Amino acid sequence: MASNDVFELSVSPSHLVFSEIIAVTSAMRKNSRWGAARVPSGRSISLASNTGIRAGRTPETSQAGEENVEVDLMDGFESLKRDIRGAADIKQLPLPILLAPFVALIRSQLSTGPITQVALSSIHAFFAYGLIHPDSPSSKLALRDLSNAVAHCKFEGSDSSSNEVVLLKLLSVSQDCICSANGTHLDDESVCDLVETILGISCRLRLSETVRRSAESALQTITRHVFTRLKSLDAAAAEAETATSNEEQPSAERDIKPYGLSTAKELLIVLINILDIADQQYTDSMRLIALGVLNVALEVAGTHIATFPSLSAILLDKGCKYLFQLAHSSNSTIICASLRAILALFDTMGPQLKLQGELFLSFTLDRLTPPPPPPTPKPHMSLHSKKSFSSITSTPQTGSPRTSAMPDNAFDSFMLDKLDSGEVSAPSTRPGVQPAKGETRELLLEVLGQLARRPSFMVDLWVNYDCDIKCEDVFERMIGFLTRGVYPSQYSGGLESQQYTSQFLCLEVLLAFIDHMTTRSESEEVEPNPLLPKPEDLAYSKSRKGTLLAGAARFNQKPKTGIEFLEEKGMIYTGEESRERSLATFLKNTPRLDKKLLGDYISRSENGAVLTEFMKLFDFRDKSIAEAMRELLESFRLPGESQQIARITETFAEIYFASQPAEIKSQDAVYVLSYAVIMLNTDLHNPQVRKRMTPDDFKRNLRGVNDGTDFSAEYLDGIYESIRKREIVMPEEHTGQVGFDYAWKELLHRSHTVGPLIPCNTPAFDVSMFKLVWKPVISAIAFAFTSFDDDDYIMQRAIAGLNQCAGLAGKFQLPEVFDFIVSSLSHATGLLGDVDVPMSANFPVAEKEGQSVTVSPLSVRFGTNIRGQLAAVVLFNIANGNGNAIRQGWSQIFEMFETLFLHSLLPLQMLQMEEFLGGNSAIPLQGNLPPAPPPPRSDGGLLSALSSYLMTPYATTAETVVPQPTNEDIDNTLCTIDCIGSFRLDELYGQIMSLDLQALIAAIRALAALANNRTIDRLYSQDNNADTDDEPSPSAHYDANQLPYDPTSVFLLEVMVSITIHTKEYIEDTWPIVFEHISSLLSLAARFSDLLIERAVVGLLKLCMILAEKESLRDQLYVALDQLGGLPHDVMGAVAEQLISGVAALIQRHRGFIRSQTEWGLIFGLIRGLVSHHEAGKVAFQVIVDLVGDGNTVTADNYLGLIAILDEFANVASYTIGGKRQEERRGAAQASNGPLEPPIERGVKAIEVLYNLRRDAPRLIENSRLEPTEAWAAIWLPLLGAFARQSSNTCRPVRHDAAGYLQRILLSPQLVPSSTAAPAASEADEHERVVLLFDRVIFPLLEELLKPQVFVRDPQGMPETRLRASTLLCKTFLHFEGKPGQTHDITKLWLAILDYLDRLMNSGRRDQVFEAVPESLKNVVLVMNACDILVPPWQGGEQEQPESTKALWTATHNRMERFLPGFMEHVLPAPPAPPPPVVITPPHPTPSTPAATDSK
Repeated sequence: MASNDVFELSVSPSHLVFSEIIAVTSAMRKNSRWGAARVPSGRSISLASNTGIRAGRTPETSQAGEENVEVDLMDGFESLKRDIRGAADIKQLPLPILLAPFVALIRSQLSTGPITQVALSSIHAFFAYGLIHPDSPSSKLALRDLSNAVAHCKFEGSDSSSNEVVLLKLLSVSQDCICSANGTHLDDESVCDLVETILGISCRLRLSETVRRSAESALQTITRHVFTRLKSLDAAAAEAETATSNEEQPSAERDIKPYGLSTAKELLIVLINILDIADQQYTDSMRLIALGVLNVALEVAGTHIATFPSLSAILLDKGCKYLFQLAHSSNSTIICASLRAILALFDTMGPQLKLQGELFLSFTLDRLTPPPPPPTPKPHMSLHSKKSFSSITSTPQTGSPRTSAMPDNAFDSFMLDKLDSGEVSAPSTRPGVQPAKGETRELLLEVLGQLARRPSFMVDLWVNYDCDIKCEDVFERMIGFLTRGVYPSQYSGGLESQQYTSQFLCLEVLLAFIDHMTTRSESEEVEPNPLLPKPEDLAYSKSRKGTLLAGAARFNQKPKTGIEFLEEKGMIYTGEESRERSLATFLKNTPRLDKKLLGDYISRSENGAVLTEFMKLFDFRDKSIAEAMRELLESFRLPGESQQIARITETFAEIYFASQPAEIKSQDAVYVLSYAVIMLNTDLHNPQVRKRMTPDDFKRNLRGVNDGTDFSAEYLDGIYESIRKREIVMPEEHTGQVGFDYAWKELLHRSHTVGPLIPCNTPAFDVSMFKLVWKPVISAIAFAFTSFDDDDYIMQRAIAGLNQCAGLAGKFQLPEVFDFIVSSLSHATGLLGDVDVPMSANFPVAEKEGQSVTVSPLSVRFGTNIRGQLAAVVLFNIANGNGNAIRQGWSQIFEMFETLFLHSLLPLQMLQMEEFLGGNSAIPLQGNLPPAPPPPRSDGGLLSALSSYLMTPYATTAETVVPQPTNEDIDNTLCTIDCIGSFRLDELYGQIMSLDLQALIAAIRALAALANNRTIDRLYSQDNNADTDDEPSPSAHYDANQLPYDPTSVFLLEVMVSITIHTKEYIEDTWPIVFEHISSLLSLAARFSDLLIERAVVGLLKLCMILAEKESLRDQLYVALDQLGGLPHDVMGAVAEQLISGVAALIQRHRGFIRSQTEWGLIFGLIRGLVSHHEAGKVAFQVIVDLVGDGNTVTADNYLGLIAILDEFANVASYTIGGKRQEERRGAAQASNGPLEPPIERGVKAIEVLYNLRRDAPRLIENSRLEPTEAWAAIWLPLLGAFARQSSNTCRPVRHDAAGYLQRILLSPQLVPSSTAAPAASEADEHERVVLLFDRVIFPLLEELLKPQVFVRDPQGMPETRLRASTLLCKTFLHFEGKPGQTHDITKLWLAILDYLDRLMNSGRRDQVFEAVPESLKNVVLVMNACDILVPPWQGGEQEQPESTKALWTATHNRMERFLPGFMEHVLPAPPAPPPPVVITPPHPTPSTPAATDSK
């Protein structure tokens, strides 16, 4: 092809010209026409006629004339030779003279193909070597003649090959003319002629592919130059010049103007006309050529074309229409070329193509979206086919992103919400289209991807369409389609590779959308563009649009409801116009209304005014009745009732006649003619009508209806032909080409009121867009990541997209986005799911690279899962630093923690348990298995032993065998460890400790839910399956009712407690959640492992430390302690050490927090349950010792509790001795020279501590609010009772100490002060206290010692105790009652003492008590006698003894005679005297038994 470069000549220009002349003339002479014979040839062809572009014309000349022409052609070259010889400089020779013979030969019909080829080659050489240049004299005229000759070149044809060579040369010269520097000297007509010729060559199918492709290439090259010229033109001046240009051909060179706008316009018109699919004279191959050339023009000067109204008008109307139609072609090549042109058009003229863009995108999405099933057709009088409208969006079935089926992505949920609210339930006004499949689908998706590469594409859709009340929600539809398109179920038909490509292209567009939004959010803020709408204005517009759509949806359900809703929202009846006018405007301009309901509504009798206003909105001026009715019936569907149709027709007749139509004389004529048009339309286009109405029939039906006259035949013929050629189509019948034409007509109508598309590459609107679509977008990206696991590029792009979504969520403050991302990524990590590890699992540990590596199945599997590693890294990178934005996502994060914990892959600090006893310990992965039962004894001898040895080598069981990992397993595990190290889990764990309240609550709730699932829920599940599970479980050696040890439950509990402790400022909010879980565990403590319950106890006590600091949670502290106190005895023993350590710490740090007897009771209840524990008892005892030792701690609230616990410690010593004796099975005497055992030692110490409590008794009595005697009894009796009980303790040291301390207290003046020491205490009160001492302390002690079962506990030492008790009894009586001047009656008390002494003496006749009792009794009697209490009759002298004294003596004497006859006479002998007269004493009540006394 030709080149624009000019080459330098080494020879002289004249030499070149002479050489070309010789070449041409030599070729001419070879032809017989110029030879001797000069035989004329009739084989001439016309280029135009051959190409079908320009008709040829054969000159009517004679043979002689032809011979003269031949001579003239040859003479022209001779003349040129003479001119060259006479010229000093050939370049100064006028260019027309230089080119004249060549041009004449090219134009001549007498020339043959070879001759014309040589002539064209010569012209090409002149261009190449600069002989033809812009500065040549008369170059404009010469170039005009040359271009005209080339455009009208005619020659005699020969063989096809030779002819095609000529055509190739012709193409070369044509490019030389236009594309060289000389092209600016060509006028519009010359260029148009050349372009027309080249276009004709390219479209001639009989030519070879080479020639046609060369012509097409030349045409594209010329087109580039033609449209490049637009860049140098002033649009306004060029438009004005074109409008006033003279069509006459210029005669002078100065009149020749360079080509420009006119050429571009003519070329554009020709190209657009070829694209019209309705014009059958053009083939698809021609349209492909036109599309290629049009695409070149747009690529070269698309943005400049937009500045020329005449050019842009062509493209905006017919250009876009024909391109959109070609995009729906069945020819994939046509589709590809048209889509390329459409892309170039949108890229260069986008702002002017707002409505065109809406239509194209809507139709494209319709073709890409699977169609809904068609409804059942309904017949109608004027409708012979009906198809349903498609909804704005489809609502696929819900599912899971982890499956291959279509998921419940968030866009579907969003659209369902809008459907429920009635915003988008109205049908679309677009006609249905056939879904695209296969290659066409891929092409359309590629187009969407190409459009989406423009950074502002999605923002432009949102601002210009979704927020425009007059446009569709293109952005929402686009995102909805793309998100659903990522899933395989969205694509129907085609190969698997095509489905994959479809999914990939949809994903790419989504990722581009997110990437562009991220880029905008990260860019520096600039001053807002004043031309852009404000976000608040857009929000208002979007809100009004939603209200309007909601009103339309309600109208489609029930018109009255919809109108009421719109009135309530202020969308109609605004007061600016009448109510009827306002409603009519809404009904006509709202495209989402159901046209059938609309027709029914406006034709009702009560809506006559609305119907009239509705008709007035149409402009029927200068329109035929056929066109008027076509416009009317496209806006609604005629109802079925005749009365309603009559109302519509009458109103139409009134309004149409008011527009003064031609030929019509009355309104009635319009009414009848309207019916006739409806009937004609049905008759001509209903396929069920066999005999069609003829024009004559139509005229016959309308005779005399025009106010008594006939319509003119021409008028009715025009109506008939209009209906015949173009059917009046009802709204729901707009399908196929008819539908597209209707949509295009609506587009042109709307273009007058809709402004240009506003480019909006700004982040101002991103937050609104992201809030609307984040869920479906993230769901689709996550699905792609989990599904396309064999494509590294998609995986990386998907993860990058998720990361960008997280960044946008953080910037826009959308915490729910983080939850969704975490949930989506967590399923791709492979760290979720069933993480159970058998109790016997024992993972091998290997040494590699200086570190110990635990090789587990998970570590090996995760090390090879690149997708899972990438997902996990992104997930934890998102979580790090964004913890406060996560809510539900904590559940997945902690679930992954579970998995990593079970496989020893967590950081060390997350694997520790903090102990009350000091230090930390790791959470064991395996529980302590009970010892296996011993194997049965074998008596088989040597063979049996050998068999056993061989079958169980080294006594190794399968549970203890540790498999050896391979080097590959170790390497994979190291990869896992390195990957987990990049998670920065320690940082994340630290951030959790500083979360805000809402995020903290969410995290703890997630932990509690997971923990409950692994404990309480699993326990209930086990119970429910217990009856149906007949197979032996692996944990059969456990208690059938107890869950096996689960380390994850301990781990989750530890994490939950640790987080709560470290965030104690939020304890009021976190405590209920944590306590609920711990309480559930403790309430079923026997069903769980000891370690889990122990950690629950420890955690609860740690939390109690914090509760003690919060006055508002004081009651919760004791609820927790009460929960601990309710643990079963076995469980209490298992957790005793930790429990007592926590209680001790609580008392030590927060002693003042315990303020009531009930609260102390809970504390002491816990301690009392631990006193018998070997280790816990030691701590518990020290706690009590410290409490008693602190004088300010002992109060009336804890006094009795302290006594009870110390009493219990002494009892433990008794149990210890008793158990030891049962083990020895003999009654040997206790060793007294060895060290005491700890329980015994604590028992002895407890008695001492009890004795120390006596110091607090006076203070407590003094501070008591009770009466003196009641206060004395409440304080002293419990203490003395404890000593009395321990005086019968099996442990001899405890028993002896207790008896000794009891005697000390009883005989001390502190216990019962005398009346002289305490005048306030009357003698009666003193006696009452003494009676209480005997009844509540001493007598119960004696009663206990007299029991045989008590005696056998220590047969060797118990006699001594009885002896000491008898002595204590006597001494105490003498201490309190052996005083002179005693006035109260002591008979009952004294007789009870005698009864116990009787029983003591007779209980062991062989021991010391038998001898000691009479002696003690003798001393008591003597003292009582000395105090005049017990006086025998013979000592009364002359004074008469009181009756009470007599009664006491008599009762004493009688009682003594029963076990010591003559004792009283021996002690108090009577003087010698005659025997006293027999005295018959009256009956006396039997003294109460000690038991009865005690009960009183």
